[in-house]
Amino acid sequence: MARITALIENAGEILTCASDAPDPVGALRGAAVAVAGRAIAAVGPAEAIAAAHDLAGAIRIDAGGGLVMPGFVDCHTHLVFAGSRVEEYAQRVRGRGTAEIRAMGIPAGITATARMTRAASADELAAAAAERLAQMLACGTTTVESKSGYGLETATELRMLEVNRRLAASQPVEIVSTFLGAHEFPDDRPRAAYISDILEVMIPEVARRGLAEFNDVYCDEGYYTVDESRAILERGREFGLKVKIHTDAYSHIGGSLLAAGLKAVSADHMNYTDPSEYDALRAAGVVCVVMPALDFAVGHARPFDARALMDAGVTVALATDMCPGCWLESMPFVIQLACRLYRFSPAEAIRAATLHAAMALDRGHRLGSLEPGKEADIAIFPVPRHEDMAYRLGRGRARLVMKAGQVVFRDAAAI
Repeated sequence: MARITALIENAGEILTCASDAPDPVGALRGAAVAVAGRAIAAVGPAEAIAAAHDLAGAIRIDAGGGLVMPGFVDCHTHLVFAGSRVEEYAQRVRGRGTAEIRAMGIPAGITATARMTRAASADELAAAAAERLAQMLACGTTTVESKSGYGLETATELRMLEVNRRLAASQPVEIVSTFLGAHEFPDDRPRAAYISDILEVMIPEVARRGLAEFNDVYCDEGYYTVDESRAILERGREFGLKVKIHTDAYSHIGGSLLAAGLKAVSADHMNYTDPSEYDALRAAGVVCVVMPALDFAVGHARPFDARALMDAGVTVALATDMCPGCWLESMPFVIQLACRLYRFSPAEAIRAATLHAAMALDRGHRLGSLEPGKEADIAIFPVPRHEDMAYRLGRGRARLVMKAGQVVFRDAAAI
């Protein structure tokens, strides 16, 4: 008989998001969640849990009739960066393009953030990212992928990844570190020379220091070609880095088929992915990460038809794409956008932001659902049913968040 350390009861609805649930979220009413140490011990009727487990000394958590669900997994972010591009954003919402904005003397694009990030110390980068993480946690996010990519030179790329390591040790949100040296090309180094730096200097050093789990590349027109992307991703695999790819965001040059061929853990953006490629992605087990907030923030000329991707049987995950061009910490807002812009049901969107997002980080075996044996990453929201997550626009602050069985955020005033 397992000794229960915490019991969550009096829930309006519990979402297991289990892989074998009869619906996308495994919705339960009249149930409770039992936690033993770091892990889920049981989900089901409180009476059955009490009969099968030792509840003496367990912390009783009253969900207050709210929604109990897995903590969100934000599987695509550019969390660590310096500065702001608010002036650029203010011009873009008025319809001005990059060239026009730069002609106005306003720094724009990835290279603008790279210049600001290069000038920032590790302490400054960590403090700025920690504030963003605190906001994410308050919105129920318990795991965040964090990419480099705003250094575009070796020292700053490594500094960003070192900041990831510092953040992982200093606050409760789990950090998954991704090397994205191939985010853009620096404006102070020749293209071929920079690619050589990635292949011969950055990737070996990232691996030697154990700074990243994944290797990512931006494969799109104006960024990295398919051949360049393949070389970078295969080089990363030589050093034990798993494959991720940004692709098909603004054009179609073959990145999705590259992802399928390399059996990438995830392929992200996908706005221009051709439906003829969906079967290859599904067969290769690639999780496709889509980001409605980015489409919204940039006024994308081709907002993605993610409904068709999902209907084709591809595993689809959701993420914020938190970055200087899409400054968003709230996964509940992502769910609201996915339901309206991508035609997801609320249940589909929540599953995409939990279990499927965990799969996009190769963590579906231990995160993303409330199943016995998985880590007790749990969020409680002050709404009675999961449809409210999509319906109550602009809401999204959690009442309580638990990470690995420990309460790490509490807001009794959350409404």
